[in-house]
Amino acid sequence: MHDNDHTEDGSHHGVSTKTVEILVAAIIFGLGLVVIFDSQRVGAGWADDGPQAGYFPFYVGILLCVSSAWTLLRAVFADKTGAHVFVSHKKLWLVMSVFIPSVIYVVAIYFIGIYVASTIFIGAFMYWHGRFPWIKIIPVSLIVPVSMFLLFELWFMVPLPKGPLEALIGY
Repeated sequence: MHDNDHTEDGSHHGVSTKTVEILVAAIIFGLGLVVIFDSQRVGAGWADDGPQAGYFPFYVGILLCVSSAWTLLRAVFADKTGAHVFVSHKKLWLVMSVFIPSVIYVVAIYFIGIYVASTIFIGAFMYWHGRFPWIKIIPVSLIVPVSMFLLFELWFMVPLPKGPLEALIGY
């Protein structure tokens, strides 16, 4: 079986497991700190009538910080246990080629609404990842958001985020 992630000398190139463990532990530690500080903001003590709103989240935040600090220390001081490649650059690029446009899509929803953003998102994915011809891209990227508009806005009467185009037509 041939692995396309090997170089000619048989070595791997990519992000190591140790690097991923350190990054994830640091992110979770940061989230734990956010929980701790926000719990203190809303009250993390014990009141006359019982625990305040931030009492239990405060201890969850401490648990997150302690466990992620332990993971971080183990990853930093591990000898060779995390030295192998977690993900190759090639496969990471494939993941990012979906993740980054998805983030852009979510941000675009705020500015141009879900229907226009979905039209662009579907069309872009069909073009870049599917290599479909425009004769298929245009109808699909228009029919899906229009169908969703009819389904949610008219039939279920559930408003979704809209942008300037929907405002022009009265929604």
